[in-house]
Amino acid sequence: MTNTSLKVLILLLLVSFSSCKKRIKTEILKEIPSTIKYAKGFDIITINGSKKLLIKSAYQHSKEVFSYQIVTKNKERKIHNDLDQELLVPIDRLVATSTTHIPMIELLNEEASIVGFPNSNYISSKKTRNLIDNGHITEVGKESSLNTEILLDLNPELIVGFGVSSADKTLTSIQKAGINVIYNGDWLEETPLGRAEWIKFFGILFDKEKQADSIFNSIETDYLAVKKLALKSGEKATILSGAIMSKDIWNLPAGKSFEAQFLQDANLNYLWKDTKGKGSLSLSFESVFDKAATADFWISPGYFTSKKQLLESNNLYKKFKPFQNDQIYTSTTKKGITGGVIYYELAPTRPDLVLKDIVKITKPDLLPDYTLTFFKKF
Repeated sequence: MTNTSLKVLILLLLVSFSSCKKRIKTEILKEIPSTIKYAKGFDIITINGSKKLLIKSAYQHSKEVFSYQIVTKNKERKIHNDLDQELLVPIDRLVATSTTHIPMIELLNEEASIVGFPNSNYISSKKTRNLIDNGHITEVGKESSLNTEILLDLNPELIVGFGVSSADKTLTSIQKAGINVIYNGDWLEETPLGRAEWIKFFGILFDKEKQADSIFNSIETDYLAVKKLALKSGEKATILSGAIMSKDIWNLPAGKSFEAQFLQDANLNYLWKDTKGKGSLSLSFESVFDKAATADFWISPGYFTSKKQLLESNNLYKKFKPFQNDQIYTSTTKKGITGGVIYYELAPTRPDLVLKDIVKITKPDLLPDYTLTFFKKF
């Protein structure tokens, strides 16, 4: 064999080996597309059958991504990145910290897994209240100052917490005590369906992903159907929201907020829809009156639950058209047996019912047989 022939053969072998390596690498990194459609704060990825849970919004303005390698109990562990935290599922002993967690856990039939909760009086669900009354769920302090001693005695496998900012060290101190903590940032989502999709977060914790997917798909289908139904009414009623809560400042949802999205999807004309921001606006009474004195409906007037309360706060409220026409609706009067507001607990999980309520209020002919779930006229 000549030197030239030998060089050609070596070159062909190198090319072949390189191609083979690429094929092997492609096979090793076989990733299944994520099923997360709306939520921005978390993701679930699957590579070669190995699952990871990524928390991308642990608290406001968070840039850190927390990565958890999901390991099913009593199964052989796969080699994974040492930088990932390991999370054994299904979780059997869990401490929840927000009432918004309760409906999602209940829909997965896992309420019996909850062993602790702070400020449990805020929980409205009858199923979970029974567990509290029977001593199955222990009071663990306040959400801003969880009792570490009680938590150590409870020995939960996981605390599902939430943080307001990076300065909040409550959960960090608990982690230092040797208790596993994971952040839930559902409240930071910008859309109703994005918030509801966090049921998939609980689905992976309880090893019930398929069930969580099915429940969310049903909620999504219902929500989109109501959104489509609302378009059948060409007339867009004008909407006022919020109220003066302190120092003569009227607080109401900004144009890109979670609440404004509901009004948009109900095919309504929210009078501040074009404003920037995802939180709330702080305006003077005069500016609100100039813009919304003749609004058709007043939805969610702060914490006020009656006309009497409104007038005692500010007699000028009576000048608004929806006040005069009895078209004020609140979601804060329907409460659980211990005083928790049902809307705050259930609405994030069931945006389809919130949207139905708003359509029923503003376009009653479209949902003739539907009864309001959260809202009530006063």
